[in-house]
Amino acid sequence: MSKPTAQDALIYLMVIVSASDRDMGDHELARIGAIVRTLPVFSGFEHAKILAVAQDCQKLLADEAVGLEGILSMIHDALSPELRETAYALAVDVAVADRSISPEEHRMLNIVKERFDMERPVVNAIERAASIRHRKA
Repeated sequence: MSKPTAQDALIYLMVIVSASDRDMGDHELARIGAIVRTLPVFSGFEHAKILAVAQDCQKLLADEAVGLEGILSMIHDALSPELRETAYALAVDVAVADRSISPEEHRMLNIVKERFDMERPVVNAIERAASIRHRKA
């Protein structure tokens, strides 16, 4: 398996967070699709590849030689420090897409924060902004 592009790595992280509670719900899948279609970080990315990239991620997770630790390392290495912040923001958006964060998703987000060595004020801002964007009227 080749090294993922930055765009692939962002999708990998969104998939990992969504699948962490063993329930990739329609809201989360729709959110991943909307993110890839609309955000500038995915400019030039072929939207038809989303499913293939997500399936590659699932294969890597199931591969005992790679697994979660290996794929998190791959994601970390594929992203600049600035894109790690973007990745965390996208992961939070996916986790809150169904308006609840499961304990498993919360645990995965904590693992990502630690792995990416994110500063607390940045994390607070990202999480607050996501909760505001996903409020119901």
